[in-house]
Amino acid sequence: MNTTLVHQVKQYVTQRAIFIVLILLIIGIAIADPNFLAFSTLRDILQQSSTRAIIALGAAFILVTGGVDLSAGRVVGLTAVVSASMLQIDTYANRFFPDLPQLWVGLPIIIGIVAGLLVGLVNGIIVAKLHVPPFIATLGTMVAVYGLNSIYFDTEPNQSQPIGGLRPDFTTIGSGYIDLGGGYSIPYIVLIAIGVALICWVIFNKTRLGKNMYAIGGNIQAAHVSGIHVARNLIALYAIAGALYGLGGVLEAARTGGATNNYGNMYELDAIAACVVGGVSTAGGIGTVPGVMAGVLIFGVINYGLTFIGVSPYWQLIIKGLIIVAAVAFDIRKYMAKK
Repeated sequence: MNTTLVHQVKQYVTQRAIFIVLILLIIGIAIADPNFLAFSTLRDILQQSSTRAIIALGAAFILVTGGVDLSAGRVVGLTAVVSASMLQIDTYANRFFPDLPQLWVGLPIIIGIVAGLLVGLVNGIIVAKLHVPPFIATLGTMVAVYGLNSIYFDTEPNQSQPIGGLRPDFTTIGSGYIDLGGGYSIPYIVLIAIGVALICWVIFNKTRLGKNMYAIGGNIQAAHVSGIHVARNLIALYAIAGALYGLGGVLEAARTGGATNNYGNMYELDAIAACVVGGVSTAGGIGTVPGVMAGVLIFGVINYGLTFIGVSPYWQLIIKGLIIVAAVAFDIRKYMAKK
């Protein structure tokens, strides 16, 4: 009886380890400074983590298939620059397009998302049709996209100047909020991230594409044999991931009120780390949307919380590194035990 109970407890802790770590992390920081539990602190963490969550969800689509996407960060930079360049106020001295009329705010946003989708589509075709390993394929597009973005960013009359003076109707998306009264509010960007997470959850769990994604990541040969059109599904998944990176880039520009060609640098590693910490297997076939969101929040709490209590940024990097290594080691151990 005791052995059964211990096994059940062990299984419960294993399945929910990520959420337990998140709770313990919050408790630990709150003990050091009780002000950390203020609603405004939680709101700031969620606001800063929202774009990272959307990017991590895109990365999760690829990781579950057993691949990896290194182009995410540079796609974020491209879409941030493209959308911001078309949404500057008329009176800004250094407009990217001096003669461009005021566009409907949704148009540059859609253009940014479509740009990300197209990069994802290219990644999917290279991986699925040319059979280039995802690591190499997305490494190539990462470099190419950064070069393309830098050329665009350096065009006359901008000449690589940071893009600023963004329109209020655009920046409100990233910094505005719904006032709930009593000092409470919910940022628009948090609601967008929650909406995206719900859509991804439906794709992961309630669609044929989601089921095929898990099948491809679990055993690509078995997926072929079972009649799944692997190439078509991979292209669709990479395209969805690219669109999510594009949305993340647009929202990052709205949140920060500007953009440069270096936006999104190393975001792909943060996204992959959040996914792995959130239980997405590096071997493919395993991963959940709630786990990814929890992984993003853990890094959000680390970045904001440890700064809040005065921990050196260098120690924060060490802690993040240890968490990533521990998560991957735990994942590999489970994979080997399963085999």
